[in-house]
Amino acid sequence: MTLAPFARRRPFARAALALALFVTSTLAVPSPRAAAQAAFPSDSVIRAILKERVDAGRSAGIVVGTLDAGGKRRVVAYGAGGPTGSTGVTPLDGNSVLEIGSVTKVFTGTLLASMVARGDVRLDDPVAKYLPATVKVPERGGKQITLLDLATQSSGLPRLPSNLRPKDATNPYADYSEAQMYEFLSGYTLPRDIGSRYEYSNLGMGLLGHALARRAGKSYEALVTERILQPLGMSDTRVTLTPAMRARLTPGHDMAGKPVANWDLPTLAGAGALRSTVNDMLTFLAANVATGAGPLSMVMPQARLSRHPTDNPNLSIGLAWHLLKGPGREIVWHNGGTGGYHSFIAFDPAARTGVVVLSNSSSDIDDIGLHLIEPGIPLQALPKTRAEVAVDAATLDAYVGEYELAPTFRIAITRDGASLFAQATDQPKSQLFAESPTSFFLKVVDAQVSFDKDASGKVTQLVLHQNGQHSPGRKVK
Repeated sequence: MTLAPFARRRPFARAALALALFVTSTLAVPSPRAAAQAAFPSDSVIRAILKERVDAGRSAGIVVGTLDAGGKRRVVAYGAGGPTGSTGVTPLDGNSVLEIGSVTKVFTGTLLASMVARGDVRLDDPVAKYLPATVKVPERGGKQITLLDLATQSSGLPRLPSNLRPKDATNPYADYSEAQMYEFLSGYTLPRDIGSRYEYSNLGMGLLGHALARRAGKSYEALVTERILQPLGMSDTRVTLTPAMRARLTPGHDMAGKPVANWDLPTLAGAGALRSTVNDMLTFLAANVATGAGPLSMVMPQARLSRHPTDNPNLSIGLAWHLLKGPGREIVWHNGGTGGYHSFIAFDPAARTGVVVLSNSSSDIDDIGLHLIEPGIPLQALPKTRAEVAVDAATLDAYVGEYELAPTFRIAITRDGASLFAQATDQPKSQLFAESPTSFFLKVVDAQVSFDKDASGKVTQLVLHQNGQHSPGRKVK
């Protein structure tokens, strides 16, 4: 997915391509248990939230599904789903098909729990056990990477392999092969002890899905369909679009509102390849909060057990699921996205309530889902209206270069015609709009960039203004 730039997330991909995980060191659940029992807002209130985002240009369309404690489902949507010829556009609804990105990971974690329950694998099995003998999986300190290490994002593997060099930047994972993944693993040196630290890795979760598929002797899609999707009756959740799904596929959009290509992840499917609908995801939520007998009723609770801490004291991780703890309650959640979509899913297992939010734009919608499941978490304020001005080409050229804000974080400034673009490390390229000759703003997130010059007029640094912080970065290229 294309992420909102400079967001509080760990992106899935490089360049203009990202799957993300929302993590913030200050996030907490402030409300008591009583709030968990409260009803979700009315349809009109939810629609007003969606309308504000879409009308402000933050998203092409958003669909929300809620599940209350009695099992009642509601779907609220606002925005366009796709072209339909002479009738204009198709409005989004609960059956619109969208990419769900990293939410795929919780299916992979649930799949692992299912295979453990069947005796197919063990959590402490080294992943090398299920790969060709020619693959040298990195080890450290005499310890091997296990299936549990991969599922809890603590394997020590990087977010993405360094040999991911897509031929087509609009579909960046389509040509990444098993051979390339094996090559990377065989030559990689772990920078830290296995299991010592939570560090979000799309490579790691993709590798987990790949290993489970090899153990079962079938593709990841065939395995997740057999073990999870078919038992739950989720006929609109697949990697490969069925004809019926393709007819309802909603085109994705980047942060500028332009249509973008769909993504294919043949090798790293377990990290983010699934497409789905809000109605299907509500079925998945219902299965996760159900009590008593039913498909996967003994498996799903195992996937959401807390198994490893993160760098947030309120947040831990199970088998892919993230667990956010607050006074008297726990929220289980994940999010994700691809080049043109964003997704969020969460539930309260004690209150038996849940919410899913899908958007056919890459801009952030996590706060909507978090606010609906926990009203104490506020909605993000939309950026204030800023007036755009024209800046001459010579001035823009002076800003082109790379700026280092931290040893591992840079912002590259490029020019295309009369426009400047900013691209942060591991985040997508986003257009900057001038409000003065030295100050620029982004339209998809409340962030601004300004440039400083020395006495001779040479540009020396960039300053990123976001969330009340002002982060300088010296020009290094």
